[in-house]
Amino acid sequence: MFKENSFYDLAFKRYKRNKLAIIGTVIVFLFILLAIFADFIAPYGYSDIFENAQTGLYDKYATPSRDHILGTDEIGRDIFSRLIYGARITMMVSICAVSISTIIGLIVGLVSGYFGGIIDKILMRLVDIVISFPVLFLLISISTILEPSIWIVICAIGFVTWTSTARLVRGEVLRVKQLDYIMAAKSLGTPTFKVVTKHVLMNILAPIMVQVTIATSQAILMEASLSFLGVGVQRPMPSWGNMLIDAQKTIVIRDMPWVWIPPGILTLLLVLGIYFVGDGLRDAFDSKQ
Repeated sequence: MFKENSFYDLAFKRYKRNKLAIIGTVIVFLFILLAIFADFIAPYGYSDIFENAQTGLYDKYATPSRDHILGTDEIGRDIFSRLIYGARITMMVSICAVSISTIIGLIVGLVSGYFGGIIDKILMRLVDIVISFPVLFLLISISTILEPSIWIVICAIGFVTWTSTARLVRGEVLRVKQLDYIMAAKSLGTPTFKVVTKHVLMNILAPIMVQVTIATSQAILMEASLSFLGVGVQRPMPSWGNMLIDAQKTIVIRDMPWVWIPPGILTLLLVLGIYFVGDGLRDAFDSKQ
C-alpha cells in the first residue's frame, strides 16, 4: 500500500497495532454500511405510521414486539427503522459539515501561514472574532433565524467550526515553510501555488487527518444537540437528536426506555468509535514514535 519503511508505511503499521483504533475503525465502518444500506436493512419506512388493530387509533408508544423490535414512538412509527435511517442522516450531516469546515480552514490556514504579514493579521483576527462566540449559541441563532432544515444544519456547523482547523494548519505551515526543501523549491522559481499544494500541504496531512476525525465526532454531537432543541433536522426526517426529544417527557424516561436509550447509545458508540480512530491516527503519525 505504501512504500516500504516510508513515514506512512510505519504509521500504518503502528495504527494496526492499536487495538482501540481497530475497534473504532470497525464501529465506524459498520455505521457507514448501516447508512448506505438503510433502505434494505430497515423493515419499514421512517415515516410509516401504524395503527392499533384493536382501537383503530395510532399505535403510539407500543412496547417492543416481534413486529416492532424497539416499539413505536409517539405517533406510531417504528423506532428501529427510524434509528437505521437516522444513521444515514447523522453521517451525512457530519461528513458534509466537516468537509465544509475543513476546506475553509485549509484555505485560511494555508494563506495565513504561508504569506504572513498583513494577510495573516487580518485572517487571524477573523478567526478570533468567530472563536469569541460560543459555538452552540451561534448554531442555534443561525438555525433559528433561517428556516431549520438538514442543509441549514450542515452549513451552520460547517461555517462555524472551521477556526480550529485554520489555526492548526497555520501553525503547521509556519513550521514547514522554513524547512530546506521549501526554501529550495522557492529558489528554483517554483510557482507559489505548486509550492503550497505539493510541498507544504502534502507534508502537513497527518495532523489534518487527526483534526478531521475529531471535528467529525464534534459535528455529530452538535447535530444531535440542535435536533434535540428543535432547531436541527426537522421531523418526519429522523436523526438521533430529534428522536431524543421524547426524552423530555417524564413518563417516557420512567416507563419507556426503549424510546430514548437506543438513539443515545448509538450516538455514544459512533462518537467513541471516531475518537478511537482519531487517537489511533494521532499516535501513528507521532514522529517521536
